[in-house]
Amino acid sequence: MTSLPLPPIGGWVAPGFERVRDAFIANFDRADGDSECGAALAVYRHGSCLVDLWGGYTDTARTRPWARDTLVNVWSATKGIVAVAAAMLVDQGRLRYEDRVADHWPEFAANGKEAITIAQVLSHQAGLNGFKEPTTFADLENWSLITSRLAAQAPLWPPGSVASYHALTVGYLIGEVIRRVTGRSAGDFIADSIAGPLGADVFVGLRPGEDWRVAEIIAPPPPAEEPLNDYAIHAKRNPSADALAPNRRAWRAAEVPAANGQASAQGLARIYAALANGGSLDGTTLLSPAGLDALRAQRHPGPDQQVGPRQWAAGMTFDVAPNYGPHADTFGHSGWGGAYGCANVARGVSIGYAMNRMGGAVTPTSRGPAIAAAVFACVDG
Repeated sequence: MTSLPLPPIGGWVAPGFERVRDAFIANFDRADGDSECGAALAVYRHGSCLVDLWGGYTDTARTRPWARDTLVNVWSATKGIVAVAAAMLVDQGRLRYEDRVADHWPEFAANGKEAITIAQVLSHQAGLNGFKEPTTFADLENWSLITSRLAAQAPLWPPGSVASYHALTVGYLIGEVIRRVTGRSAGDFIADSIAGPLGADVFVGLRPGEDWRVAEIIAPPPPAEEPLNDYAIHAKRNPSADALAPNRRAWRAAEVPAANGQASAQGLARIYAALANGGSLDGTTLLSPAGLDALRAQRHPGPDQQVGPRQWAAGMTFDVAPNYGPHADTFGHSGWGGAYGCANVARGVSIGYAMNRMGGAVTPTSRGPAIAAAVFACVDG
């Protein structure tokens, strides 16, 4: 494989974090071929930014340089932000993890779903990881269509019996509860209560005026055919994923809270920095210490029937791979292709990583984990 010239790299690292910069730069020319086109990385510790890097290009043709405020579709890393939104409502006493979904969304009780709890949804145990009706990827842009289908549908397995990743549906299930409780869509609640106060560039439902800074998504290699068990097949086949959907304005404008967050690495890192810093950052409090503990309390020990070893908290996953460094108490959420945000409360560390050339799995086996390993090597000394 012929190496491309290394692109310009912008930003800085604090003294002692040079190893992180080296790992970030190395990802643009990997011997295994899993190299970046464009990417950004931010790391905070105890509320202070220690790493702020970006480089490469926002387009396949490599003509538009990546900037500090470049946005990109971070796929399921969006789920972690929605989990924070739900945790805030729990912390405010407006919602309980033990509440039944139907307590807030009465129509959801149809077809044997009356006992499903918020905690079961957030830990992927609700039995609604896909659709019974034929559903296209474009259908996901229609909130009322998708939420009405989920409200009417019977569970695909007995709720609470197993966990199997609700790859697309979890965002609608929790997002509709957020809408019923607050009177605002999940995207609006995130904008008003999380991203706006923190100055974090994270959007679920992107305004047209922000399109100019969105990076083009580059699809991953075609996946190898893999056998799917009776649980996972519902999430993988109806609908089949469209990796290039983020390059459409309609997808960016819609609210798909499990999959279409547009974020910068700084945006992800700032939200997780608040969590790593006890729930607050720069005078903005997202969660109390008790609310933070409730967010990261284990809800299912794993395994997950689709994504394998996972310990699910309330919409977050603990670091069991390890995708986020060597410490099992680090938690966060990754997105298809490789983006992620994570936090380690004991060490006060958060990481936000975003890129546009997707790897071939939910969490690729090279770029993101290499960065997390370098971060914690610097932190741990």
